Amino acid sequence: MNTSNDSPVSRLNYPTARFMVSAPTLALCPDDTGAEVAFAGRSNAGKSSAINALTRQTALARTSRTPGRTQLINFFSIMNDESRRLVDLPGYGYAKVPEAVKLEWQQHLSDYLRGRFSLRGLVLLMDVRHPLTEFDQMMLSYADKREMPVHILLTKSDKLKRGPASAALQKVRSRLKEWEDLVSVQLFSSLKRDGVDTLSQKLDHWLHTPAEETTRQE
Repeated sequence: MNTSNDSPVSRLNYPTARFMVSAPTLALCPDDTGAEVAFAGRSNAGKSSAINALTRQTALARTSRTPGRTQLINFFSIMNDESRRLVDLPGYGYAKVPEAVKLEWQQHLSDYLRGRFSLRGLVLLMDVRHPLTEFDQMMLSYADKREMPVHILLTKSDKLKRGPASAALQKVRSRLKEWEDLVSVQLFSSLKRDGVDTLSQKLDHWLHTPAEETTRQE
């Protein structure tokens, strides 16, 4: 499956993003129509900060000093159009919560990724210093089974000098070479806004994908 799309698309205005609703389960999510892109990552990967950087807002996606506190699927509309959405999935794998709660989160994530027809792609965030954790590989497996494109943000790239950051990027690309038609990777820093334009261009393509180009998971 080749997910590249070189045809020009109009730019979406991500700073217009507005909160729609929070849902604890797939059944309570907004109508499964239109197009949406989901952000996923371990609770300390900087997911909320990346969404805030993309939308140029300081508190659209809530950040917390206690990783893993967000346990809901949060939806945001773009340009006053609820048919185009950003989705903030629950953080996973770091919170000090009972194992049963972690398993419940995992089930909600699985249900959403397998059963959401309007989902056009997954933005998977990984700390550039600790990429491809067990959780990351689980998410890649979900996407692979559905043949859904994934764009990886290697976050907190400002924590490394340019050489080590570039080496980490190449290492991740090498390890995911078998999925190169499905997965793309970039460095990202919310603090310095490095990589925001690259991310927004990727989302522009995904959110303009006609519904008929996405195959419902059997």
